[in-house]
Amino acid sequence: MSKELRYLLFFLCITFQTQSQNPSSKTIIQDHGKSLNIEQALSKYLQFESISGDEIEAGEWFKSICIENGLHVEQMGDTNGNYNFTASVYPLSSNLPNIILLNHIDVVPTGDLTKWEHPPFSGDITDTEIWGRGAFDNKGNGIMHLFSLIEILNKYGKDKMPYNVSLLAVSCEEKECNGGGAEYVLEHYLDTLNPIVVLGEGPPGFNGILKSDPDQILFGISVTNKRPLWLELSLKVKTSAHGSITPINYANKGMIKALDNLIEKKQKTVYNETNINILKQLGRLEKGMGSLVLKHPRLFKVLLAPVLRNKPELFSLFSNSITLTSVDSHNNVINVIPDEVTALLDCRLLPHQTNDEFVASVKKQLKNKRIKIKVIKESPIVPPSDDQSKFFVNINNAIKKNYPEANTLSASVPNYNDASLFREKGISSYCFTPIALERHYLEYIHNVNERIPRGTLTKGKQTFVDFIESCFVQ
Repeated sequence: MSKELRYLLFFLCITFQTQSQNPSSKTIIQDHGKSLNIEQALSKYLQFESISGDEIEAGEWFKSICIENGLHVEQMGDTNGNYNFTASVYPLSSNLPNIILLNHIDVVPTGDLTKWEHPPFSGDITDTEIWGRGAFDNKGNGIMHLFSLIEILNKYGKDKMPYNVSLLAVSCEEKECNGGGAEYVLEHYLDTLNPIVVLGEGPPGFNGILKSDPDQILFGISVTNKRPLWLELSLKVKTSAHGSITPINYANKGMIKALDNLIEKKQKTVYNETNINILKQLGRLEKGMGSLVLKHPRLFKVLLAPVLRNKPELFSLFSNSITLTSVDSHNNVINVIPDEVTALLDCRLLPHQTNDEFVASVKKQLKNKRIKIKVIKESPIVPPSDDQSKFFVNINNAIKKNYPEANTLSASVPNYNDASLFREKGISSYCFTPIALERHYLEYIHNVNERIPRGTLTKGKQTFVDFIESCFVQ
């Protein structure tokens, strides 16, 4: 046998062994005896109309395929608005430190059905895309979690590894459900879960961020988020009830004037350690003068402020925000002047902004001492998760392994999600979605025509697999 042939046979042998040891990227699962690939599984999941508060049917199907494929399942709430379960590589009774892959079963309403090119609960798979409400938010993540766990189970389920890994599917993430969903799980099952780190939903990789290289894909790994502060404003002004004689002052007029004072005032640009770090990271990737400005944001803040304001998605990370979501005068008679009006404000605070100081600033900006402010929802100041931890490093490495052309950032996000609840408990939580999307796909999230490109789920699943394996070997 020639030397060249021996080398060729050795190479083929090693290649075969590697392929046999590593499950195919085309993992197949069983759904009541029927084989599904990852895209078919998402299609099936999308066909359940699991709008917040109506999750049981979708949850039962999702749980059933976890059981059928060998995962260890534990129910943690079984009613609409509070249907939650874990599916784990090892039983939770093993009490191993647990890597939690967090996703939610519920989706937002569909909006105008006539504007959908494919019905929102069809799960249609075209030549290029997978369509349906929840394709990105958040059933796509759930299916990637499922397939990654099954692959890990098949490879390591009979071994003794240092961590457990659990898919945690919860309800009512998209709206308030009076202590259901993740809040219920944390209150009643935190010790059972034994979480050491949580991977939650977050931004995908997308381009169009760097001016010098608009095609460059960037993945943000969120280590913190803005906090919700929901306020109710109320104003009572006793007036004559008939609308034929307009009083000098009345409740609706006073509230509208005060809201104008509040909403029309530009929010200040606030620099903190987290958002400055984002700019500095971008500066290392940018070129030319832009790189210099981004690396020294405080020095060039006069130049940066107007640029940030022109990009709302970026400026949201540099300002506290106030959004008027409702005004109610509790009156539907057109010729009656109401003597009371309420308004609801959805405020989002930067990580270090105190609630009391912000409420005081709102009261001052309203310029109406008669308006009472009631806090409906608030959350505490919580330190960001450590972006130097081994878990962050492993996430970063897994993304770069599957997307070698991309870069990553330690980031903040403007929204609040269930992973934030774990962070409030002192549990490291990182939010990202390991699929790369063209920017226009972001417009469909929470909008009509939600869909994702075909081929993205397999790479995303493999990113989770690579992350888990890197944790196992450390």
